[in-house]
Order: sequence, then structure tokens, then C-alpha cells
Amino acid sequence: MNKIKYSISTLILFLLFTFCANKHTTSKPGKNMNQLRVLGYLPGADNWLNTIDSIDLSKITDLNLAFVNPDESGNFPFHDAYGVIIQKAHDQNVRVFISLGGGGPPSYLEGLLDENKRSTVIKGLVTLTERYNFDGIDVDLENALINQNYAPFVSELSSALKPKKKLMTAALASWNGNKIHDSTLMLYDFINIMSYDKTGPWNLLNPGPHSPFHMVENDFNYYHITRGIPAEKLFIGLPFYGHGFGNGAPKSMSYKNIITTYPGAENTDSVSLPGGGIIYYNGIPTIRQKVLFAKQNKAGGVMIWQLRGDSKDSKSLLQAINEIAEQH
Repeated sequence: MNKIKYSISTLILFLLFTFCANKHTTSKPGKNMNQLRVLGYLPGADNWLNTIDSIDLSKITDLNLAFVNPDESGNFPFHDAYGVIIQKAHDQNVRVFISLGGGGPPSYLEGLLDENKRSTVIKGLVTLTERYNFDGIDVDLENALINQNYAPFVSELSSALKPKKKLMTAALASWNGNKIHDSTLMLYDFINIMSYDKTGPWNLLNPGPHSPFHMVENDFNYYHITRGIPAEKLFIGLPFYGHGFGNGAPKSMSYKNIITTYPGAENTDSVSLPGGGIIYYNGIPTIRQKVLFAKQNKAGGVMIWQLRGDSKDSKSLLQAINEIAEQH
């Protein structure tokens, strides 16, 4: 009889242990962190709090707040919105990054990256990540900011972040990659490849698709094969917007506005306008094709510029991304 009681007690303890272990290791519904990661940029600092609740955080794994730049003295102001956004995101297992720079950064940022000033910027970034529990910094320095100060800034920022167990990422295109040494690229935890804006309203003499599928192939192969970056450290960029060329075409237009204005546009990559102009973008089939490419080539994930450009219905590009990402 005592042996039977002992066996039953042992079985109960085993079952309780198993239940508790599973309870603490199971991911939140709809979020398998072993799948392809889905990163989205969220622009509009003045509107983050009003926008965050409109983003389906269950469909992304990473969120970049674009853009967080210092004032002219190199200091970063504290912002109550950071804490609210990070709490909402972390509740959904979503990592949150400060994205520094952008395509149109303040003119004084270049000077703040000089040797005698950048320590203030780096200190401010580290302070923000620790104060609000950001997961890391996204270095989105482009164009003239990829200069003689780029490598030392990245190196010093990496040295400051790593002891704090914070991540450091980059937004880079392939056309400017040759300006950055291998040793600098290797410091990044992952790279968001900007596989879009091949052309646009700044180059009206070169109309055409600004983010064709072959651009993804070429960009990925450049960073993975030519530059030797592991595939799992590469995120493939996806545009949620289009560029127009010709008579009657807008310079740029969000995906959600394109499909609202032109019914059926979600199934193609261009819309021809009555006046003769054309809008080029990525519809659902091409987005799905790019995500499948990322999976097949074991990329770390995909990156979206930007989340506010998506629709909130069955034509959602984010939904299309998730359908492919979740396939086994």
C-alpha cells in the first residue's frame, strides 16, 4: 500500500512540474519566435501614441520607432510615450528599437558624429535604452552620413551597448554598402536591407518599378555572398508604398491609398492612370514572393517601411507576410 501511495505522489509531482514548465515556455498565441522575424518601422514621433493601438502587434516581432534624433547639443529628450509603447510591445513579445537618423535627418546630426562630439550622442542613446528598456539601437545613417565618422561611431556605439546586452542593427542599401568595411558590418546584430527606392520622384527620367523582385535577390546576394554576412543576420526590406511617374501620377502614395483609389490594385504591381502616368508598388503576390525568398534562403526576417502604409482588411500586406512566414 505504501509503495502505491509513493508512486501516485511521484506521478502527481511529475505532472505538476511538467505543467508549470510548459506554462512558462509556451509562446503567446500567434507568435512563434522561431519563425521568420517581421520588423516594421513606425514613423511619426508626434503621433506614436495615437498610432500604436492601430498596429496589430501580434503580426510583428520587432518595432523600430522612426526617428529618434538628438537636439543640436547631442542630447535626447525623455518622452513618456516610450514607456507606454514599449510596455504594449513587450506584452506581445515584440522587441522595440530606437531608429537613429533616417533619410532626412536634422542637418546638424552630421557634425554631432565628429570625434569630439559623438560621445554625447552615444551616451544619450545608451541612457534612453536603459531608462525605457528599449531592446537596442537601429543605425539608419544614410547618404552623406556614411563618411569618415561612420565606422568609429558604430564601433564606439557597439562597445557601449554590448555590456548592457542591447542590440545594434543597421538600415543599409546595397548601393552604399561598398562604403562600409567588413569589420564594421560584422558589428551589427542584423542588417535591414533597404530593397526599395531603386528609382523615384527624384529621378523622373528613370521611370519604372522601384522595388522589383530581382532587387531583393541582388541585394541579399550582395550582403550574404559578396560581403559574407550570415543569412540569419539579414532582413529583406519590403515597401508599403509606391512611386508615380508621368502625367497625373502622384510622387508617392501609400499602399492602402493605392488599393482604395484603384480597386483590384492589390493583385498587381502597377496602376496605369488615365492621364498616362503610372504608379509602381508591390502588391500581394510580389510581397508573398519576397517573403518566400527570405524563408527559402534562411534570412533572419523581413523589414517593412512602413507600418502605417498598410490596409486593415483582407488586402493587408502584413497579413500576406504572416501567411507565408507561418507556413512550415
